[in-house]
Amino acid sequence: MEATLQSIFRSEFESYRKMHGLSIDQIKAAQAIMDCQRDELGYEEWLCRDDNYVLRQPHSCRHRSCPLCNGSQSREWLEKIKSKLLLCEHYHVVFTLPHELNAIWHYNRRWCADKLFQATAETLRELLKDERYLGGEVGLLSSLHTWGRTQIFHPHMHVLVTGIGLHSDDVCRVENDFLLPVGVLKAKFRGKWLSRLNEAYANNEITLPPEWTELEWRRVLRQVSRKNWNIRIQGAYKHGDGVAIYLSRYVRGGTIKNQQIISADDQRVTFCYKDHHDCKRKTMTLPIAHFMTRVLWHVAVAGQHQVRYYGLYASGAREKRDKVRSTLGVELEKVFEKPDREVPICPMCGHDLMHVISIRRKISYIRNSSVQQCVTTDRDRPVAHIDYLNHETSPPIFCAARRPLN
Repeated sequence: MEATLQSIFRSEFESYRKMHGLSIDQIKAAQAIMDCQRDELGYEEWLCRDDNYVLRQPHSCRHRSCPLCNGSQSREWLEKIKSKLLLCEHYHVVFTLPHELNAIWHYNRRWCADKLFQATAETLRELLKDERYLGGEVGLLSSLHTWGRTQIFHPHMHVLVTGIGLHSDDVCRVENDFLLPVGVLKAKFRGKWLSRLNEAYANNEITLPPEWTELEWRRVLRQVSRKNWNIRIQGAYKHGDGVAIYLSRYVRGGTIKNQQIISADDQRVTFCYKDHHDCKRKTMTLPIAHFMTRVLWHVAVAGQHQVRYYGLYASGAREKRDKVRSTLGVELEKVFEKPDREVPICPMCGHDLMHVISIRRKISYIRNSSVQQCVTTDRDRPVAHIDYLNHETSPPIFCAARRPLN
C-alpha cells in the first residue's frame, strides 16, 4: 500500500465504515479524500493546436480535510491575509481547554467551537480596551485547531493579536515587553468559558455524555474551576506574516500531510511528528482503524468557519484599518484580487494549450434525494463515544429513513 492518506482510505475505508458509526460530514470528507484527482470527479482536457498534444487534468475535491489538493487554496488564503495585516508588531496567543472538558466537546461540537471563538475574542478585546494595558481596539485573527501532533483530540485556539490599537482617532501601542499579564488573562478566560457552560446547561442547550450523572457534572466543574488553565503568550513578532504562514498550513489540507506518513499496510500506519516537549522528530505506529479514527475526529462541522476575524481585522473594519495605516504613514489596504487561472503550456512547443472540454461528475454515498431529506441525525451529535483518557472509540449509529447509514 502506498504511504498516502488517499491510499489508506481507498484500501480500508469500506471495512472501517461497516464497523464504526460516522457522521455525514465524516463520510463526505472520507469520500473526498478517496476520490481527489481521480476519474470519479471528472477532468479538464486541453489541446495544443500546433502539434495535437492532449493534457488531461483530473479535478480536485477541494475539501478542507484533503492533504492532496489544497496547496493553491492555502497560498491564496495567505496572500489575502497578508494584504489585510497591519504593519506592526503582533502577538501569538494560544488558548487550550482542559482535557476534562473533551467529553463535553464531543457531544456539543458546534456549540463548543462557537463559544471558544467568542470567549477568547471577548477576553482579549475587553482586557486590551482597558487603559491599564493598551486602551484601544485591536485586531484579532483566530484559528481553531482540534488536534495535537499525534492526531489526538486536543482543542485549542491560536489568536494573532495586533500590538497596536485604535482609540478614537489615535493609535496606541503596547508599551510593555508582554501583551497582558498571563494570570489575569487565564482568570478572565476561565470565568467566561465556565459562565457560558453553566448557562447552557441550565437552559438545556448542551448534551452531557450519557455516562455522566449530575454528580459527575458538578465534580468536573469544580475540578476545572480550580485548575490552572493553559494559555501561552508568545513574544512579539515584528510583523504577523510568520504566524500567518504557520496558520496557513492548517487552514486547508487536513491535520496530517502525506510526507508525514512513513509506511502503511492493511494492519498499521507509521507516521512522524515533532514532539513539542524536546523538539525532536519522532515516529508513532497505530493500528490502521485507530489511525483513521484519529484523522476523522477532526473533520469540521459543515458550514462552520475554522478561522474568524475580530476588531480591526473584522470584515467590516477596513476603514478603521486604513485609519491606522494613515496614522502609521504606510500604504492603504489594497483590494485582494484572486489570481487568474493559469493556462497550461504545451511541453512540446511551449505554446498555450486550448481548453477543449470539462467533464464533471458528482457522486455520494447517500444517492437517494428522498433519503437525504430524512436524515435524522444532528451534526452536533458526537462523532464517537470516546474513552477520553485512552482515546478508544465505539461511535453511534446514524440512520436515514429508518435505514442505517453506516
